[in-house]
Amino acid sequence: MNGNWMAIGALIPIVGIIAVFSFVGVAVWADARRKEREAFYRSETLKKIAETQGGGAASALEFLREQEKNAARHRREGQKLGGLITAAVGIGMMIFLQSMHDPDAHQASLVGLIPLLIGVVLLAYSVFLAPKE
Repeated sequence: MNGNWMAIGALIPIVGIIAVFSFVGVAVWADARRKEREAFYRSETLKKIAETQGGGAASALEFLREQEKNAARHRREGQKLGGLITAAVGIGMMIFLQSMHDPDAHQASLVGLIPLLIGVVLLAYSVFLAPKE
């Protein structure tokens, strides 16, 4: 009886690993299909814009520039959000480590400066140095 439980206990990590890698494979496949569909729809939209309007290539280029501008704005906003989250994690770590009742807690709370400063740098880059439109 004890041998059966040992065999079952050995199978649990194996089944877990197989499940994780199966999920990752399906997720990567689905993402590749989504990107392929998006590229196809974009090319079809560009074809229709070029065919229907008198400007042709000029209006298609304007559409592409607008999409590129939106993607750049989205990336910049993502960097701002990432900077805010990282800075908040740093502040939270500093408060948590400071609240510990240990004489060395003051020095340990300085560890929170690492994510705080990383968040500040991300914010500064996205606001001041990132390429604008």
